[in-house]
Amino acid sequence: MTDSGMQPAAGLARERPAAREILQLKGVGKRFPGVVALDGIDLDLRSGEVHAVCGENGAGKSTLMKIISGQYRADDGVMSYDGAPVQFSSTSEAQAAGIAIIHQELNLVPHLSVAENIYLAREPRRGPFVDYRTLNANAERCLQRIGLNVAPTTLVGALSIAQQQMVEIAKALSLDARVLIMDEPTSSLTESETVQLFRIIRELRADGVAILYISHRLDEMAEIVDRVTVLRDGRHIATSDFAATTINEIVARMVGRSLDDAYPPRASVPTDHVLLRVRDLQRSGSFGPVSFDLRKGEILGFAGLMGAGRTEVARAIFGAERPDSGSILLGDTPVHIGSPREAIRHGIAYLSEDRKKDGLALSMPVSANITLANVRAIASRGFLRFSEETAIAERYVRELGIRTPTVRQIARNLSGGNQQKIVISKWLYRGSRILFFDEPTRGIDVGAKYAIYGLMDRLAADGVGVVLISSELPELLGMTDRIAVFHEGRITAVLETGKTSQEEILHHASGRSHA
Repeated sequence: MTDSGMQPAAGLARERPAAREILQLKGVGKRFPGVVALDGIDLDLRSGEVHAVCGENGAGKSTLMKIISGQYRADDGVMSYDGAPVQFSSTSEAQAAGIAIIHQELNLVPHLSVAENIYLAREPRRGPFVDYRTLNANAERCLQRIGLNVAPTTLVGALSIAQQQMVEIAKALSLDARVLIMDEPTSSLTESETVQLFRIIRELRADGVAILYISHRLDEMAEIVDRVTVLRDGRHIATSDFAATTINEIVARMVGRSLDDAYPPRASVPTDHVLLRVRDLQRSGSFGPVSFDLRKGEILGFAGLMGAGRTEVARAIFGAERPDSGSILLGDTPVHIGSPREAIRHGIAYLSEDRKKDGLALSMPVSANITLANVRAIASRGFLRFSEETAIAERYVRELGIRTPTVRQIARNLSGGNQQKIVISKWLYRGSRILFFDEPTRGIDVGAKYAIYGLMDRLAADGVGVVLISSELPELLGMTDRIAVFHEGRITAVLETGKTSQEEILHHASGRSHA
């Protein structure tokens, strides 16, 4: 952990929130086929407080929030709202009672405008017609409140992921909720957007709104959280004042053990053998020219501010975007990669930052997802050998520690960390020798992060070349051998990780020449 992990979790003293209890859960349980998601959970929420719920992926946080917001019905226990027992049968029923949720997974309609998304199914009307003037004016006020500078008539599909996340927040605020659930609200936000969100949270708390806050970014909680509840394996472990505990104590409760180091010791050692050479790769208006080498057994970091071109370069090498010029060499052999299919054939894999959209077939089982990139290896005369597929999937489930009741479980039902391991399994089964990891630990907990880091190091130790694209500088400094720093589509420096610092990386990422 960083040094801040040894300090009290709350960075600044705050007045205690009003103590009036608005929501209480006693002995709440929820079961799915083969899985006990929640087992006797107790939780209380007070008006005017920010209450964090922490736990590893699969601990039961999202299931609990879905019960509170009306998406699921509890199998056991009692939930009380304003002192009266309730069990909502739908999200609209919960919203009508004053409970809103901001989902980690965006729930927007791309072909509708920002205003239409904010007030979806609640549009102001004049007779049978939507009153678009009032709709857009109301939406404009919501956007101004969160500091999002886009027109309410803009189509949501034209916005960035971070902007879409802010629209989700605006939608929840438009409900004037008394209880607001935030599930990983900063996962796609820039630093300035996160500051803006925290300002809004403080205003809501001052207005008496009760906020349930879920985030894997424990350090950021110190700015806003009053109390914290830790769940592990579907059970309640502890609830305490955030100011009375430390980040290390919270992590230890989450994982059930002390986690002295955030990153595993490195076993991999880069060799002099170059697996991938990129020379003067360029795409007009996007990036370039870009040149770098990736060595066998190396973890190479890509650092840079949002929009610096890191992801675009990786996607171009993977064939998902067409560069205008430049060359790609595997060893000393030039290759033409015009599509992801060709990249895969050459042993190159790309793990997208949006694993649900680009990395998984969510409605298919774990076994099918693991074998998806190499189906021919388990097919005969056009038919799949399902027993072989199952055996392969079970091997990767064991080796990567994927938590699933069975390999026939639908991928959508697993936690983010386990879904990420499935994507990695897919490329390992394909036999990929060059892997691009694009924000691989975004939205997953500290325990799952540690496991992903260990997998990356094992891959490098086996001679695989790994590129880690990350916006978290401690992650890059903790897991890489060298770091290529991007600024406005170009690499401004390639730094030896052991000889650099966050300050030097940021210096080059800002485009200034190193003094």
